[in-house]
Amino acid sequence: MKRILLMLAAVGLIGSVAVLSAARSGKPGETTGVGAFEVEADAKVNPWTGLTPNWAPDQFQFAVVADRTGGHRKGIFSRAVQQVNLMQPEFVMSVGDLIEGSANADVNRKQWDEFDGYAKQFKMPFFYCPGNHDAQSLVKQDVWVERLGKKYYHFGYKNCLFVVLNDMDYEADDPNDPPKQTRGLRVGKRQRAAVAAALNKYPAAHHTFLFVHHPVWAQRDLTETGWLELEESLKGRKYTVFCGHVHRYVKYVRNGMNYYQLATTGGGSSLRGVEYGEFDQIGWVTVNKDGPTLANVLLGGVLKDDLKPFPSDEAGGEPGRDTLPSVIGTVTVKGKPADGWQVVFTQLNDDPDEAPTTGNSRVTADGAFAVYGPRRGAGLKPGKYFVTFEPAASLVIDVKAAVAENPVPEKYRKLRTTPFSVQVKAGEVNRFDFKVEE
Repeated sequence: MKRILLMLAAVGLIGSVAVLSAARSGKPGETTGVGAFEVEADAKVNPWTGLTPNWAPDQFQFAVVADRTGGHRKGIFSRAVQQVNLMQPEFVMSVGDLIEGSANADVNRKQWDEFDGYAKQFKMPFFYCPGNHDAQSLVKQDVWVERLGKKYYHFGYKNCLFVVLNDMDYEADDPNDPPKQTRGLRVGKRQRAAVAAALNKYPAAHHTFLFVHHPVWAQRDLTETGWLELEESLKGRKYTVFCGHVHRYVKYVRNGMNYYQLATTGGGSSLRGVEYGEFDQIGWVTVNKDGPTLANVLLGGVLKDDLKPFPSDEAGGEPGRDTLPSVIGTVTVKGKPADGWQVVFTQLNDDPDEAPTTGNSRVTADGAFAVYGPRRGAGLKPGKYFVTFEPAASLVIDVKAAVAENPVPEKYRKLRTTPFSVQVKAGEVNRFDFKVEE
């Protein structure tokens, strides 16, 4: 009997060790640390793939909001604040165009009062970035400095470096000289020196993030803007760039790094969807030992647990989203749908100094199109339009990739040579079927 009791005690001890081991391991040899799962695991097979959590002390997540203004729409940004709060990132970055902006300083101050009221509702830190609506004049920049201080700055977080740039840099190279408003984009000498100092301060940063309003790298003269010198200072580092301004999502691959042009978080948009890169979003960035991962979160899919709408009293300032005559039709090339093309309608204005009125649409696989105005709803205002064609814009651009041959015959690309012109009429659906025979 005594021998039987000793054997049972030994079995019990072995069983306890097995349970303890199972609490630390889901598979032979698998171990977990802080945040380990506590579970009894079978020695042979278990209903899980592993027990090592996707977690590390240096892993974190942050959100990026895109343009709020440039024709802001009612209630979008203020609701986005509530949606971000549901998702609980550690902090929130921006890419500018937070207010509409004005030539009048007091109007700017009132607009900042409104915006700051929304920004303070974030349950985590929010970092401002200047856009053209916020800072593209000395008056706007003076109000920015008065309220927010620095026009460009940096900070470190969990061994990563974050740099916020001002690409409307009016600082003189000599700090003794006053700022002077200039045309075009610019990251000036003193700002580049500040970035260099930040890079020197964080020489072993796991990753570097830059936030700027415009896609400066898409300009013609990157030397004049200072962007090439800025990129030169980043050589040897892993980095990612975020911008906005265009209100259309594009991923650029440049110098082997990702440059993201975000869509909108309330700014003027036709909202034609993912195919056009036109949607309201937040960028959701997870950083771990392998670097950052961007998830584009569309605001229409972020809901509360009770599915009730988010309240908002945010007014809209978007001009001209009234109902316009519809413009639809088809495009064929030698009898086949012009899939991959984009049709462009251009109305020349009587005043040569006034920009032309335009609208465009991708051509679908069956050859159909429906025209939208830039950052507006469907349709065009009545009048005469010249019709040209171009390859549909790519939403992923690798600057080292070979440029694809333009499939559109040359005479259909330009206003002065296109054989197509149409009259858009009020009060009716305007349908046009274009046949390209060359």
